[in-house]
Amino acid sequence: MILDSKIPQGPLEHKWENYKKKARLVNPANRKKLDVIVVGTGLAGSSIAASLGEMGYNVKSFCFQDSPRRAHSVAAQGGVNAAKNYKNDGDSVYRMFVDTLKGGDFRAREANVYRMAECSLNLIDQAVAQGVPFGREYGGYLNNRSFGGVQVSRTFYARGQTGQQLLLGAYQALMRQVGKGSVQLFSRHEMLDLITVDGKARGIIVRNLDTGDIERHAAHAVVLATGGYGKIYYLSTLAMGCNGSAIWRAHKKGALMASPSWIQVHPTSLPQSGDYQSKLTLMSESLRNDGRIWVPLKEGENRPPNDIPENERDYYLERRYPAFGNLAPRDISSRAAKERIDAGFGIGPLKNAVYLDFSKAIQEQGKDKIREKYGNLFDMYLKITGYDAYKEPMMISPSAHFSMGGLWVDYELMTTVPGLFALGEANFADHGANRLGANSLLQASVDGYFIAPYTIANYLADEIHTGKISPDTPEFEQAEKAVKEQIQDFMDIKGTKTVDYFHKTLGKLLYDYCGLARNEEGLKYAIQEIRKLKEEFYKDVRVSGQGDKMNTELEKAGRVADYFEIGELMCYDALTRNESCGAHFREEFQTPDGEAMRNDAEYQFISAWAWAGENNEPELIKEPLTFEEIQPTVRSYK
Repeated sequence: MILDSKIPQGPLEHKWENYKKKARLVNPANRKKLDVIVVGTGLAGSSIAASLGEMGYNVKSFCFQDSPRRAHSVAAQGGVNAAKNYKNDGDSVYRMFVDTLKGGDFRAREANVYRMAECSLNLIDQAVAQGVPFGREYGGYLNNRSFGGVQVSRTFYARGQTGQQLLLGAYQALMRQVGKGSVQLFSRHEMLDLITVDGKARGIIVRNLDTGDIERHAAHAVVLATGGYGKIYYLSTLAMGCNGSAIWRAHKKGALMASPSWIQVHPTSLPQSGDYQSKLTLMSESLRNDGRIWVPLKEGENRPPNDIPENERDYYLERRYPAFGNLAPRDISSRAAKERIDAGFGIGPLKNAVYLDFSKAIQEQGKDKIREKYGNLFDMYLKITGYDAYKEPMMISPSAHFSMGGLWVDYELMTTVPGLFALGEANFADHGANRLGANSLLQASVDGYFIAPYTIANYLADEIHTGKISPDTPEFEQAEKAVKEQIQDFMDIKGTKTVDYFHKTLGKLLYDYCGLARNEEGLKYAIQEIRKLKEEFYKDVRVSGQGDKMNTELEKAGRVADYFEIGELMCYDALTRNESCGAHFREEFQTPDGEAMRNDAEYQFISAWAWAGENNEPELIKEPLTFEEIQPTVRSYK
């Protein structure tokens, strides 16, 4: 298979304009004849469903939560990037493009990255018009702060609730279309399979999570906006319900998966405090604007942080990366924290954390100013830990967070299955091997509001003579039968171990061997152990309850079954990339001072993987990356 990324002709800054000029349209009368399914109601899902509904298409919107407002976009706290240059500090679309491409370690397409930076300008105006309460300066102008990997202030924020506020804007746009009747909303429904007819995406099989009923839904195009799969590690910053099943079921129907091993570990999570935990809590990266990260110079230090004098502290990010300091990118900051913890300088009851200290910022700016910027985050920290971060440093630790990998998509955000689109974190497209902070909300929003409405219309222009897609076809019937058989198989196992046992075991295995650091021996070992664990799962898992009723254990079983296969592919992906880049750090490929060693001569490509069947080695297909505007350089933040 040869991958066609469909990048438009012309100079980089004109590619998106050139595409829009030539994109085919569907006239308003014909839009009423076309159906689109959107799975997921986060920022990407809500915005594309609302946009298509406003345009006049018939849209069905699905989410497994009880309300679209519970989508995980609410958890992105710190802000959303836009190259507005309101601080007059040298920002521009081009600089944002360079920062993002460099931050992703030159493992993303230039055209996609530039388009995201270009579209960022419109997003802020759109969000303000929706009523998003961005932080403002005294005179009323929108305020900005900085995030990791950049030297300008381009991050717009609503205290520490930016994702929630942006999602409420998208949600009200979605519900307006629901009220008008152009969008049908199906909450508490989970996609279990993708339907393809003559090679095209034509619908989905879903399970009503309240009744257990299996349903068929047909459409002319399907959009997956189902987020990332970082919950595969079990302990992560993601909500318990987050999963990779929708994109994985699509992968098994022909959609390639790209760069699955590139999963970001966030440097500012609250540390694990015990085996009882099911998730970890994210503290916004925005805190690194004013907080200083350090560990004691003395190994195994037990004194309270305020009793450790300044000359006995190691501000290791400031020491190792003086140009960026505490705002070094996430992958670098996380690895640096792990290195200090592993070396015996970790702090806290389990010695698994580092300090994030605001004493200097409070002394210089005053407590009220820090409360104005981060008050809700400090309150959250106090509620969870019992410690007052105004009086002593926070304790933070790296934690699995964001998937840069996902379904392979071309410039139009369409997968290798015609008519199947993937938006936001469900695709691999814009972040390369490492995502810069505050680009997550940006990508999800511009995919849904500004990009997919053009590209989906361009595809649907060929569908106006197709007629209504019927769910009463052999393809739907076979898929429904397979879904019901899998459910019955889970119910029939009647083993002795819980789904959570298998998920925790898999998560630890992946974190140890395909987490912050990887090596050849460990990855090969992990592949074998995952296969053994999967075999044990199908022999000894216990799913209580009934298959045709509400059953949360059954939901988890299906997701964990997919995680075994995703985890195996992650290890294959990491094993075949003999270099270190971004979130992928192969221990065999590092500089003498412990920095990532990229290999552009052999690995300047996107790894796209095809499903080759149960327990078969997946097929690797390469999409070469070409850089015309800027040439890849050694990524240095020193």
